[in-house]
Amino acid sequence: MKRSTLLLALPLLLAACTGTEEVIPGPRLVLLVDGGATLRTLAPNDGLNPTPISDDASVALTAASVPAVSIDTLPTGRQVALTGRNHVETRGADLATATTYPVPGFTPVCLTQAALSATRNRLLVLSTCENGPQQLALYGETGTLIWTALLPTFLPPSPGIDTPPIRMAVTQVSGVDVGVVARPRVGGGSEVVRVAVTTAGNATAEASTPVPTAAIRDLAPYGSDIVAATDSGIQRLNTQGGLDAATTLTAFGKTRYDRVWSAVASSRSLLVAWPSDLGNGVAQPLRVWDGAATNAATVASFTNLRDVTITLDGYLYALTGTTLGSYDTVYGLSQGNWRARALLSGLNDARALAWLLPPAVTSVP
Repeated sequence: MKRSTLLLALPLLLAACTGTEEVIPGPRLVLLVDGGATLRTLAPNDGLNPTPISDDASVALTAASVPAVSIDTLPTGRQVALTGRNHVETRGADLATATTYPVPGFTPVCLTQAALSATRNRLLVLSTCENGPQQLALYGETGTLIWTALLPTFLPPSPGIDTPPIRMAVTQVSGVDVGVVARPRVGGGSEVVRVAVTTAGNATAEASTPVPTAAIRDLAPYGSDIVAATDSGIQRLNTQGGLDAATTLTAFGKTRYDRVWSAVASSRSLLVAWPSDLGNGVAQPLRVWDGAATNAATVASFTNLRDVTITLDGYLYALTGTTLGSYDTVYGLSQGNWRARALLSGLNDARALAWLLPPAVTSVP
């Protein structure tokens, strides 16, 4: 089977006038482990990395970053955005800090969450300091601070195993950047706040009045839409931020999901969803949908699933608190053979996962 490769997805091929050709090794994985205190990379053994699995690098994060909350692949594929405790910075394949994003116009900064757009050119971060307001900052792909926003006062309900979490997503609507925040509501369910500038170029965005909804467990961008993981399936949000039951994706069924991810791989827009084990140790199925099949396909079942990333050539990597595994969506979706491989075990409180292209090796014919 001929699979799409990263070479077809990024403008990294030769410069004919020089007669040189870039040899692109396969992607590395970047893991956030030790409860958000350590970054490490891994070159998995797959079709683009025929060498044995190797742990390339590991670095301890500075006190200003710990606990880091997210790592996200930027548009070039050469860097990831690391969202730390009070700032965002970029890292390359050697994990050295490349740039630090400008601080938002509010203080203090207590970053607790980040969300990347489907095109990976917008990063939305949430600051929630103890006994303080919730505030957002939106960054562009080069680290430019686009806008900040103050969210309406949040009255959190009493925490419980079934209380919906705070989740975010960011997309563009008619060329306007729109941030969406779902948060738990007193009395049950969630409420959704949409954030955008009212005048182009404004540095301060306006937040909508919260819209009450049924419980939202997670959010993800999917094309120009935002989809929500709910107790009755995966649904799109409407233009006001409410759930639209008529848009429930029947491929996933009308059952509860707690996590949802989206990715573009091998020229397909994939949607991935998982119902939490709620800490009871009963493995739950991770499902992938290619946007066309009648039913989402089951990859494998997991407990304590923390994050998922899919590389451009179609490998899905699933991270639990202690393990990392690899699955081939190209073969899995077409033949039912996911070619599962266990990559790492014994990880300590793994939190997040992203992919990263290593520097190209230039060869002369």
